[in-house]
Amino acid sequence: MPLSIYGIRHHGPGCSKALRAALQRHPPDILLIEGPPDADDILPLIAHDDMTPPVALLVYRPDHPHRAVFYPFAIFSPEWQAARFALSRLIPVRFIDLPVAHRLADDAAQHGIAADAEQEESQPLADEPPADNEPRDARQHVDDTAGDPLTALAIAAGYDDHELWWDHQIEHRRDAAGLFEAIHSALTTLRGQSPPQSRETLVREAHMRQCIRAALREGFENIAVLCGAWHAPALNVDRHPASDDAALLRGMPKAKVVATWIPWTHDRLSFRSGYGAGVRSPGWYEHLWTAPEQVGIRWAASAARLLRDEDLPASSAQVIDAVRLADALAALRDRPAPGLDELNESVFTVLCRGEPAPMTLIHRKLEVGERLGRVPESAPAVPLQRDLEAAQRSLRLRPDPAATLLDLDLREPTGLGRSHLLHRLSLLGIPWGILQPVHGKAGTFHEIWQLQWDPEFAVRIIEAAVWGRTVASAADARARHDADAATQLSDITRLLDRTILADLPDAAAHILTALQDRAARSTDVPHLMEALPPLARIARYGDVRGSEGGAVRAIADGLFERIIVGLPPACASLDDEAAAAMLGRLRDVQEAINMLDASDWRTEWQTTLRRLSRTTHAAGGAGARHDADGPHGHVQGGCVRLLLEQDAVTADELHRLTRLSLSRAVSAQQAAAWIEGLVSGSGMVLLHHDGVWSALNGWLSELSGEAFVETLPLLRRAFADFTPPERRAMGEKAAALARSGAAHAAPVATAQPRPGAAPSLALDETRAARVLPALAKLLGVTGDRDDAQT
Repeated sequence: MPLSIYGIRHHGPGCSKALRAALQRHPPDILLIEGPPDADDILPLIAHDDMTPPVALLVYRPDHPHRAVFYPFAIFSPEWQAARFALSRLIPVRFIDLPVAHRLADDAAQHGIAADAEQEESQPLADEPPADNEPRDARQHVDDTAGDPLTALAIAAGYDDHELWWDHQIEHRRDAAGLFEAIHSALTTLRGQSPPQSRETLVREAHMRQCIRAALREGFENIAVLCGAWHAPALNVDRHPASDDAALLRGMPKAKVVATWIPWTHDRLSFRSGYGAGVRSPGWYEHLWTAPEQVGIRWAASAARLLRDEDLPASSAQVIDAVRLADALAALRDRPAPGLDELNESVFTVLCRGEPAPMTLIHRKLEVGERLGRVPESAPAVPLQRDLEAAQRSLRLRPDPAATLLDLDLREPTGLGRSHLLHRLSLLGIPWGILQPVHGKAGTFHEIWQLQWDPEFAVRIIEAAVWGRTVASAADARARHDADAATQLSDITRLLDRTILADLPDAAAHILTALQDRAARSTDVPHLMEALPPLARIARYGDVRGSEGGAVRAIADGLFERIIVGLPPACASLDDEAAAAMLGRLRDVQEAINMLDASDWRTEWQTTLRRLSRTTHAAGGAGARHDADGPHGHVQGGCVRLLLEQDAVTADELHRLTRLSLSRAVSAQQAAAWIEGLVSGSGMVLLHHDGVWSALNGWLSELSGEAFVETLPLLRRAFADFTPPERRAMGEKAAALARSGAAHAAPVATAQPRPGAAPSLALDETRAARVLPALAKLLGVTGDRDDAQT
């Protein structure tokens, strides 16, 4: 019978070379390929001049675009090379796998054919399984069920890894004569010894046989079938009755699907992508395909060129030594030529000098590669995709799979336009760019983005197409929808900020109306505090970006007044976690005040901070008593710190607050929490206030041994976030105070006590000298102990 079945490994360069040779020797009059028949109409685009692999067929449900499968192709993929061969000779080409329309149907799982079923993963050696809701490659590597039998063959041949065995015996094979016959014979034996196949495999193979029968009925006399090696023994139509196949396929569910071509990347072909197409090193495979002669020499030279491009030394002599070492390793391992393992070891030893960082670079850029494919404009696409492509061209913003930094000057039209595009895509859930923090005055007019294009953004673009035909209209509609669905006031203010940055004035007006309504009804102080900073940014920087921010200030004024009124009760009776969160909100509010330079706000704010920072005391024979219903110590100390940063607290007031907050009437844990709040932020501010250090020294010296042990972890946590230079300076400060006897010189020692207050305690110099070295050690400074105690 005129039927040739070629069992191949998907994305195997050795299989591709052997297949092209076989097709040239025996040209078929039709080529049938394991692939989605849903994409037959766009299959001829493979021959288009503007089609550059790696690319992928994307088949998805238009009503649920996230339900999709990918069929990636690289230049070294056998299917790609066979299709190009046939199309260039006007030979008909068809896909014959089970249609994706069946596999994406709602009740496909009941028939054992769901495209998101576990057996559909195409990466038996992947580092991690794909998430259930993520699209994936719909083909097997050879086939998932082939893994264990191939392992048996590999072990029999002296290999621990069946992938390595396949590479050496098939992909690196120099003489391809009889290759497909050998594969067919081996897999026939293996299938005969394997457990029964899954229903999905049986259904897929039944459909492929039916497609072969259809080609025979049409009168084709020389049929070539290209499929995964595991399926090859099952496609002999004479051994399987057509009626059985028809019965197996009868009643299959079906959904409407759409197919298109999208650019792909080598990174997504690799195993480490999570659900790649089963190729560990696509860059290496491309090298085998494009440089079949002198593979080792060219690989080592490419690695050296890459290192030199990164300003790393790599000489010609080192290239020669690396090649010689790889040849020697291959000889020791009884291999005909160096493979990737041998070349990696030699490059790591010679060119990278045993350093892992350069080798990581070689793995990422050379072994895996960062190539991004290209598809012609005639490929089907939703209008949103076409609008995005037009914007990318006009703004000269080319998609790149490598991570790059983009510095935008918002005073320039191109920079502002790029900013608007990236913010609009962010609103649509397409994170092409991640906005990076910018510090200093230049941040007003600059944005820094980290850009990295992901091929799967194609699915997100299709999903976003429901909102509009252009990026601007889709982002506008999505922003309005999110504002109407938001439940928290802070979510609306952040959305308003993002919408203004995206230059969507109509959506911003809609969100502003929603914000006014929600703000009038909101009574939750923490939510009001979280909502204020985005409004402050809009009011401050709106005009810089060409947007009107003045209308926001009235809303911000109302929020601030309600925060001032509700803040004291909101800070009462908090646990440790809630207190830390509250201090973060207090800092955000103060940052908003500073951003607006609002003097009227600042006065009210400082009065409220003073009220919160005061420890509640009651007269008593045993001294002061802390009110457990008042603000948490972390909040009180943080309020003192915020006043300190504004230069709104005098030295005497700071000393008094410190002594009261660290008095014997306050529990050790509450005092430690107060210290943690006080020292939060930059450590340099504290270095100029000797009174704080003296009071801290006095408090430590008065702690009992048990209380000190209980408090030490809290104190370590309080000082843990300081940078090493800050901790070193603090330790030197503590040592200097010990040497100079500054504890007695602190103003608090001579300050007059308030009427009715507990008398000040005199400091014992000997006891102070003993505790200050412990304080220095707490701050992470190690020095001369004897010198610290002088």
